[in-house]
Amino acid sequence: MPDQIAGLPELRGDCGSCFGLCCVALPFAASADFALDKPAGRPCPNLADDHRCGIHARLRDKGFTGCTVYDCFGAGQKVSRHTFGGQDWRTAPKDRARRMFDVFPVVRQLHELLWYLTEALSLPAARSVHPELRRALAETERLTLLPAEDLAALDVAAHRAEINALLLRTSELVRAGAAGGKGKKGGKGKNRRGADLMGARLRGADLRGATLRGAYLIAADLTGADLRDADMIGSDLRDADLSDADLTGAFFLTQPQVNAARGNTGTKLPGTLNRPGHWTGTAGE
Repeated sequence: MPDQIAGLPELRGDCGSCFGLCCVALPFAASADFALDKPAGRPCPNLADDHRCGIHARLRDKGFTGCTVYDCFGAGQKVSRHTFGGQDWRTAPKDRARRMFDVFPVVRQLHELLWYLTEALSLPAARSVHPELRRALAETERLTLLPAEDLAALDVAAHRAEINALLLRTSELVRAGAAGGKGKKGGKGKNRRGADLMGARLRGADLRGATLRGAYLIAADLTGADLRDADMIGSDLRDADLSDADLTGAFFLTQPQVNAARGNTGTKLPGTLNRPGHWTGTAGE
């Protein structure tokens, strides 16, 4: 897969260029993912005055696993530096700070769509829809540059629905091409969209070319599974075991999804994604 995404730093979170918006704007509840409750608009107690996390290196140990699997796709720096021109929410008037917190989740959704559209344009099998993908990419980028007032009023759900229809067509083209001429059907035609596969025993499963869009794979055993060319958009991989699994060519898979899973040195990932630092173990274990 061409490395278009890896070459776009604007689609990766840059905490050094952000005012810690995700640590303030978003709510979280005490759970296995977060050690305490925090309402939207209130700074996390771990947020330092320089907008950095005071326990970043110890998030998992301190009970904030949820933070380690989150990525704003570059929305934080876009809102901080462009939408609000570098104004810090700490020193901004309260109504302006609230607007920052309202706008951030909207831009985050738009940037996630930019990620998917950019990846879709890197997929040769989807060449027939590349013109539509380029138009959608340009329009989504235009929306991210709107003034704060317009962003706050944007019907982002409607825009996501339009983009999703295009991504579905992309998925069909890519998965059809993955199965062609390979001598076996593989996972082609295996529609696991939205399937409840929590804790499922899928060790060594042949899921090549399958659609796992929105599938619940929480704590699933995918050890050694063949996930090549599978559509992974929205799959919940929290605590899923990807040890020795092959995700070569898996598409619409994001770094937060991978970070939420478990794996080892034998796990094969798409070239645009990094192996999480908390993954341990060697191939074959």
